[in-house]
Amino acid sequence: MTWVEAIGWLAAGLAIAGSAMKTIIPLRCIGIVTNLVSLVYAYNMGLFPSMAVNMILLPLNGVRTWQMLRLIRTVRVASKSDLSMEWLKPFMARQSVEAGEVLFSKGDAANCMFYTLSGRYRLRELGIDLPQGKVVGEMGFLSPDNKRSQTLECIASGDVLTITYDEVRQLYFQNPEFGFYFLRLTSERLFENVGRLEAEIARLRNLTAQPGTVERAVST
Repeated sequence: MTWVEAIGWLAAGLAIAGSAMKTIIPLRCIGIVTNLVSLVYAYNMGLFPSMAVNMILLPLNGVRTWQMLRLIRTVRVASKSDLSMEWLKPFMARQSVEAGEVLFSKGDAANCMFYTLSGRYRLRELGIDLPQGKVVGEMGFLSPDNKRSQTLECIASGDVLTITYDEVRQLYFQNPEFGFYFLRLTSERLFENVGRLEAEIARLRNLTAQPGTVERAVST
């Protein structure tokens, strides 16, 4: 057996090993080594189609590995600091939204969440305007029936980033750290809603404590 044939068998073994990987980062690393070894074999054998394929896959595997490692590192840091979704942008798709457009309505089936890049958006039922750099729609991922609890409308044209819940699940299974981060994000949103509800209850109690106030509030 020549050294070129040995390289070819090594490339085949690495391809099989890569297919056996259960997690994405080891799979990408094996893929990079496989691409390099396959390039050496294809070059010496004059297999130009194989060379072309591996020359494309090598930088692709490298970029994806770098993205996943950066994601893990950023999530670890973010889990100990303020909540931000900036690191999720490379995994999201950009979408332009016109004023008056409804991104989702209350009761709709929920299958994705959004990150506001530009423009203005409002949660109609709560009357809350969302600033830029805000995540919205993530609560549908956790709801038992995966239904929207609010209506999100665009009140000034802009751009949003979207990611489907299926993609969120993939990120979770590939990186358990992401699951912890997502739990913190949704927990913060729940506590915000609870605080808003408690403030509204306190306001109504103050109204009922003052004779005639409720009647005046209703009449207005």
